[in-house]
Amino acid sequence: MTKGSGTARRVPAGAAVLREDVTDAIRAAVFEELAAVGFARMSIEGIARRAGVGKTAVYRRWKSKLALVLDLVSVFAAQGLPAPATGSLHGDVRALLQVASAALRHPVASQVIPDLLVESARNPEIAETIRATLLDGQRGIAAVIVREAVARGELPEGTNPDTALDLIVGPLYWRLAVVRAPLPKGYLDDLATAAVAALGRG
Repeated sequence: MTKGSGTARRVPAGAAVLREDVTDAIRAAVFEELAAVGFARMSIEGIARRAGVGKTAVYRRWKSKLALVLDLVSVFAAQGLPAPATGSLHGDVRALLQVASAALRHPVASQVIPDLLVESARNPEIAETIRATLLDGQRGIAAVIVREAVARGELPEGTNPDTALDLIVGPLYWRLAVVRAPLPKGYLDDLATAAVAALGRG
């Protein structure tokens, strides 16, 4: 290829071209394997078997099951939704609770998230990835909700977004991920009203 010819650069001979459909299949298998056996018992062999690929296909992409899980958390977080913009604090809080509730009640996520949080207490890399992706993403959404509510005069200046996030999502996580109790009819509406009232008193 001559300089400035504009010809597309070729993949070097012998370089591995990783098929995206295989990568997606492996990621899906990791999610399912985590839900089925947990991080401690999860193995590359089990992931490969569930994905219908050889172990080599997994190791070409990730060096270990830890690297796989960290990648999965990052990809999951990247698919997060933008902050709600309903025009009111109650509406934004209710919308955030709806999204969080759907995620926590997902049949696979409801098994995976608690297990990863347990592992994060033992593994600093998992803890840091969860903090940097999932938690920081939620904090960003809470910051937008609080900022807009302050601008509308619904919350006082100086309202702490981290405290707001704890008040909004904390009770929901406790009920769905820790106690694992079903949500009564109208629970999200009542929780949104209680959270808004608590924030307004701050």
